[in-house]
Amino acid sequence: MRVLVTGGAGFIGSHVADAVASSGGEVIVLDNLLPQAHGSAAIPGYAGVHRFVRGEVTNVPLLRELLSEVDLVCHQAAVVGHGLDPSDAPLYAFNNDYGTAVLLAEMHAAGVRRLVLASSMVVYGEGRYSCGLHGVVPPAPRKQSDVDAGRFEPDCPECGQELSSLLVPEDAPLRPQSIYAATKLAQENLAAAWARQTGSAVWALRYHNVYGPRMPQNTPYAGVASLFRSALERGEAPTVLEDGRQRRDFVHVHDVARANLLALQTPGPAGELTAVNVCSGTPHTVGELAVELARACGGPEPRVVGGARPADVRHVVADPARADKLLGFRAEMEFEAGIASFARAELRG
Repeated sequence: MRVLVTGGAGFIGSHVADAVASSGGEVIVLDNLLPQAHGSAAIPGYAGVHRFVRGEVTNVPLLRELLSEVDLVCHQAAVVGHGLDPSDAPLYAFNNDYGTAVLLAEMHAAGVRRLVLASSMVVYGEGRYSCGLHGVVPPAPRKQSDVDAGRFEPDCPECGQELSSLLVPEDAPLRPQSIYAATKLAQENLAAAWARQTGSAVWALRYHNVYGPRMPQNTPYAGVASLFRSALERGEAPTVLEDGRQRRDFVHVHDVARANLLALQTPGPAGELTAVNVCSGTPHTVGELAVELARACGGPEPRVVGGARPADVRHVVADPARADKLLGFRAEMEFEAGIASFARAELRG
């Protein structure tokens, strides 16, 4: 197995590269070391990676050279995170969508027909909800007045009753609510069209809240676990928005790397994009994450401050059944053990 891992110097990509190399695969890593994603972090010290190349996924001559040496592509390269404001749109669209389009075009030219794409839970927007009277319904749009008043749970658009959160399956409606989310869905759509037109196979791995070693810190694009740990390292209490009861699925990066390896080893249906949730299957609240991490770090208790970020969602927790059925993937890292390990892990940036 000869694999090109784009974004392979990043948080998740570097673990994927390690996993593929450790399995006996030949790995080429391509990464542009974008400062917004990497900060001042050095290139990871890989175990067994064949070659590291610093460069852009939009560099056509470079891509042609690298694709001539591989059988599969694992596309991790992307600008990630919630972003700052709409001025981030060109940064996200260029790196995530234009970069993916160039990669797909050159894969077609090179005859490389298998792709594992790093997608995200953000393509769902709000999670899946049920009303006692109307069954499964999309939640009513979030009102700033409700957030300001401390009312965070979504209501039924039909009767106004408070909804119950459910696990999100892969066939749920896709309603991205941020620029980053829109670009991740565009990546899936581009890859799906490429698969149909070329008879190729794509696994789209919809990552949920990934945490673990090499997570970036001290950047506005960092994830919530990293932000909490950075605060604790400064001796500050983690700041939890809303009431801390918003539910997520926190999955360790070692499990995510293993899911990528399974997808690379498992041929998907030709001419199709197959999406799977990559998650732990065990939801926890953001408040639980903050409390568990503060305990593991020996730091101050979290502060719950209310409010919410624009375009944030209340609950999004995943159904792990399809990944288990199609890839044989089940997360192995338990939440408490993973957070205890993360409290001591090396971060980047």
